[in-house]
Amino acid sequence: MSHSPADAAARRAVPPVICYPNDTLPVPDLALYAAARAGGTKVSEVLVPPREAACFRAEAGQFFRITSVDGPQVGDLNLWNAHDLTERFYSGKTRALHGTHVTAGERLWSSFPHLRPMATITGDSLGWYGIDEFGGSVHDVIGTRCDPYTGNLLSGVQYHHCCHSNLTRALADELGVSLAEAEPHVHDVLNVFMCTGFTRDTGQYFMKASPVRPGDYLEFFAEIDILGCLSACPGGDCSSEHTSDTAACYPMLVEVFAPAPGALSGWQSPARNGYDGSHGR
Repeated sequence: MSHSPADAAARRAVPPVICYPNDTLPVPDLALYAAARAGGTKVSEVLVPPREAACFRAEAGQFFRITSVDGPQVGDLNLWNAHDLTERFYSGKTRALHGTHVTAGERLWSSFPHLRPMATITGDSLGWYGIDEFGGSVHDVIGTRCDPYTGNLLSGVQYHHCCHSNLTRALADELGVSLAEAEPHVHDVLNVFMCTGFTRDTGQYFMKASPVRPGDYLEFFAEIDILGCLSACPGGDCSSEHTSDTAACYPMLVEVFAPAPGALSGWQSPARNGYDGSHGR
């Protein structure tokens, strides 16, 4: 271990600077969205079985709500542009713009070169949780998803109901393609309802029992045409492990709502990012 320099305390005391001040981000019209949602009607629903995943679709201007049913359960969410799977949810940039966890009024951003809002969070029944004494919070964009490769690396197992594999199977079925074709489209997730953070001493990613209860929900406004896929994590509420055949697991409900005609007057789906793509040449 290296020795501390004489000015170590002074170096540590330098105040932090926010990397991406977000006060110039385009502001969603939450009042318009709320009014449109109030007059909306349900047009579809998908029940995601425990330890499995399922796909759903929401058109631009519709709302989709993820609800915990029967018992405490967390879910791993992937989103794509329904017409172009190369445009997908970018958890890292969403984290850089909004922070490690997201809630109502914040947005899920898409990958380069698009970098535009895919969905805006319009309702969060766990918004009260905030940040707890351990530094934990809900709906994180820091975890990647439980996967069979890390499981094999750490424990030598072949486990197929982890969220990565669940998402792969469900997407393959939705698109009518092979698992090998579907897997590259699966990406880092929004961990819906999951309570996570980083330890203060070692900086390790941690999870703890989610505060979610039946009836709790996270709701989104679809800014573009969305293909979504949600996995009901085999860890249940992730109170002990996130890849398990023994944890109590429950279904999750995805409902899609369409506003009344004319309710979104003046609203437009966001355009692709305005960078010219020249990269200095």
